[in-house]
Amino acid sequence: MSQNPPSSDSAYLIVGLGNPGPKYAGTRHNAGFMVVDELARRHGLRFARGQANAEVARGNIQGARVIIAKPLTYMNLSGHAVSALANYYKIPREQVLVVYDDIALPLGTIRIREKGSAGGHNGIANIIQQLGTQNFPRLRVGVDQPVVAQHSRIGWVLGRFNKEEQEVVDKVVSTAADAIEAILRDGIERAMNQYNTRDTEKDAPQKAKSKASQPLPPATQEQAQPEVTPQPPKVNRWVEKLQSIYHREEVE
Repeated sequence: MSQNPPSSDSAYLIVGLGNPGPKYAGTRHNAGFMVVDELARRHGLRFARGQANAEVARGNIQGARVIIAKPLTYMNLSGHAVSALANYYKIPREQVLVVYDDIALPLGTIRIREKGSAGGHNGIANIIQQLGTQNFPRLRVGVDQPVVAQHSRIGWVLGRFNKEEQEVVDKVVSTAADAIEAILRDGIERAMNQYNTRDTEKDAPQKAKSKASQPLPPATQEQAQPEVTPQPPKVNRWVEKLQSIYHREEVE
């Protein structure tokens, strides 16, 4: 994706990642869906189901022709829908923008990148595999790290935000949609300079307890024994007696 503002005849594929169906609606893993839903809402674009096993909305945003997509393949197979749409519309890989959740970023934070590895995200890994390249831009939406003592990683991303977190999520979804508009209007480099330096983490609610203060898992609690002050080793009385005799002979 060029750092210059895109021309009016450029086509962009903007993909939000998530899992389909009400069971997963509003979960952390569906942050990508939330962002593209907001983007489409702002510009009066409606999704239609069927093409390339995805929901697709088409229109113009900031002078650029866009195809907005939500794969219905489930997260780990997202690349099949992305690749099919990119090939059908003949969209260059550098104009495929993928929006997704990232547990490595604090809640309330977004980051734009021009390219990169999957970073442990299965949806991105499948897209890289299907497109045959890492060279496509992405917008990451922070959903924060799980509290180890309470959540597995899968359980965390498939869980929903609480009421306090949801207020932050609503703000960051709006900010992420702003960032996509900036990419389309001004180019990715200017958008990165504007949004990657913005830290909205201060708006995120503090966890009730830090990770360090969480109770230890059961197995760890069993292993955590009270400290014992080490005692000096006992010396055999016969050894003491021999040493005393030897020392006396040496002195005499």
